[in-house]
Amino acid sequence: MAWRNSNERYGTLSISLHWLTALLLVAVYALIELHDALGRTPGARAAEHWHSMLGLLVWFLTLIRLPLRLLQPVPAIQPPLVFWQRRLALATHAALYILLLFMPVLGWLILSAEGGEITFFGLHVPPIHARDRDYAATVAEVHGTIGNIGYALIALHTAAGLFHHYVQRDNTLSRMLPKRGG
Repeated sequence: MAWRNSNERYGTLSISLHWLTALLLVAVYALIELHDALGRTPGARAAEHWHSMLGLLVWFLTLIRLPLRLLQPVPAIQPPLVFWQRRLALATHAALYILLLFMPVLGWLILSAEGGEITFFGLHVPPIHARDRDYAATVAEVHGTIGNIGYALIALHTAAGLFHHYVQRDNTLSRMLPKRGG
């Protein structure tokens, strides 16, 4: 399988980054739900720490994915989508990339404004805002609200892929699946 995208299907690099991002998002969302369920415990702090680290990893991967998306061909969907489906797909993908780029930055702002040490897999991460608990609380509210919108975007993206694969029977999903066989 080719590393780069072609006009027919996504390349190995795009496919790998897509599914790795998807797995990381499942973990990020699961960890924040676990954090909320555990209350004020050491386990909750650990879940929050891993939520932050994996969120930053999503951001780094997105910084790689976005140029790949913009500089490589997007494989054609066969048969072609109707106008409103093309527009909805474009809007959903744009919203997902905005989510993937800005949610980790909001999280980084929260951690910075809270004033604690920020680490990324053992590396010190510099703060991007001065310590300010009120600001941290405000950004945390925004982060949580956008996170809830993220649930809907991810569900829409997933449902659309399954709908196209099983109902419309086009190649929307298969272009992003690893190629089987020889």
